[in-house]
Amino acid sequence: MRIGLVCPYAFDVPGGVQFHVRDLAEHFTAQGHEVGVLAPVDDPVGDLPAYVTSSGRAVPVRYNGSVARLTFGPVTSSRVSRWLEEGEFDVLHLHEPVTPSASLMALWASSEPVVATFHTANLRSRAMHAANPLLRPSTEKIRARIAVSEEARSTVVRHLGGDAYIIPNGVDTGRFTPSGETTRFSGTAERPVLAFLGRIDEPRKGLSVLTDAMPAILDAVPGVRLVVAGPGDVDEIRGALDPRVRAATEFLGAVSEADKVDLLRSADVYVAPHTGGESFGIVLVEAMAAGAPVLASDLCAFTAVLGDGPDGPAGATFANGDSPALSQAVVELLRTPDERSRLRDLGLRRARSFDWDVVAERVMAVYETVIDGADRAPLDPIQRPGLLSRLRWPARGES
Repeated sequence: MRIGLVCPYAFDVPGGVQFHVRDLAEHFTAQGHEVGVLAPVDDPVGDLPAYVTSSGRAVPVRYNGSVARLTFGPVTSSRVSRWLEEGEFDVLHLHEPVTPSASLMALWASSEPVVATFHTANLRSRAMHAANPLLRPSTEKIRARIAVSEEARSTVVRHLGGDAYIIPNGVDTGRFTPSGETTRFSGTAERPVLAFLGRIDEPRKGLSVLTDAMPAILDAVPGVRLVVAGPGDVDEIRGALDPRVRAATEFLGAVSEADKVDLLRSADVYVAPHTGGESFGIVLVEAMAAGAPVLASDLCAFTAVLGDGPDGPAGATFANGDSPALSQAVVELLRTPDERSRLRDLGLRRARSFDWDVVAERVMAVYETVIDGADRAPLDPIQRPGLLSRLRWPARGES
C-alpha cells in the first residue's frame, strides 16, 4: 500500500505528533508498505529521514498553551500539490487536519481517500468554532476520523460535527523494557529519584506544581532527588527555586532518547503534574513501559491512559494543581515499596495495549475500510486542477 502521512508541525522539532507520525511511518515501512511523509522543517539543511519531504520552513505560532511551528503560503501550496501528484498514494493520512499548516493544505488539495487523526483536546477553542463554517466543506472530504483520546473525540464532535474512532497514540514499548541495569540516574533507598519530563517553561506541564511540593517532600524524605529533563531556560527556573529544592534538583535540559529511557527506567516515581491542554499522555505510557511507578494529575486524558482494570488504575493520581496533595502522594509512594511494585507491574501490563503492534493494526484497519469504500464509490468528478478549485468537495448528488 502507498501511504501518505502529513504532519503539520516541524518534523525536526521534538513533539508528540511528530513522534507519532515518525513511528507510524517506520512501523508501516518495516511491514513492507511504501510510506511518504510531508511536514515543515525548522532546519532546511538538517538531516531528515529519506521518507520525509519538506513542505517549507516552519514559523513559530502560539497555539493551545504552547508554541507550534507551522508552514503556510504559496511555497507550501506548491510543494503539497507536487508531493501529492508524485506520491500517487492509496490513502492520505492527515494529522491535525484543521491546523493552518501542511495538513490543511493537503486536505484542500487531496483527491485520494483521506483519513484524519485529531490529537488536540480543546473543547473551548473559539478559533475552531469560528472557523467551522469555512472548514466544513473541506472536512467533508475526510472519509474516516481518528481521535487519540475521548477528549480529542469530544473536541471533534463539538467543533466539527460527526464522530471519530478512538485509537490512542502508539509507543514502541520494547525500547523501554526494564533492563535491571544501574544507570547514572539510579537512586538508592536513602536517595530515591523523582523524574519529570517536559518543557520546563510551559506552565501547563506543571513543573511549578511539583517544585512547590518539594519542600514538604524533602521534610519527609530528606535525601530525595528530583531529575528534570526537557528544554527551556534552566537558569531562570533554577533561580526561582527555594535553595533547598534547588540543591535537590538536577536539570538535564533536552535529552537524547537513550538518556530518556535510562531516566524512566531509574525513576522510583515518575511524576506528571500537567495542569491541562493534554489530549493523551504518551509520556505516561513510556514511563509505564520502562517500569516506573506513575503519579499523575487527575486530568481526564491521564486517567484514561492509566485505565481502571480489575486491580485498579495502573498509576496513582492527585488533584490537578494541588501541590500539597502531590507532596502527600509522593511521600506515601516513597514510604511503601510494595505499592510502587504493584503499580510497576500494572503499568507494564497496561503499556502493552499502547504498543505500535496493536495501535498500527487498528490504523491499518481504518485505511482498508476507507480504501474499500472509495473503490465502491462513483468516480470522483474532481480531477487535479489548481489548489483553490479543490477547496470544496461536491455535496452528495452533485456532479
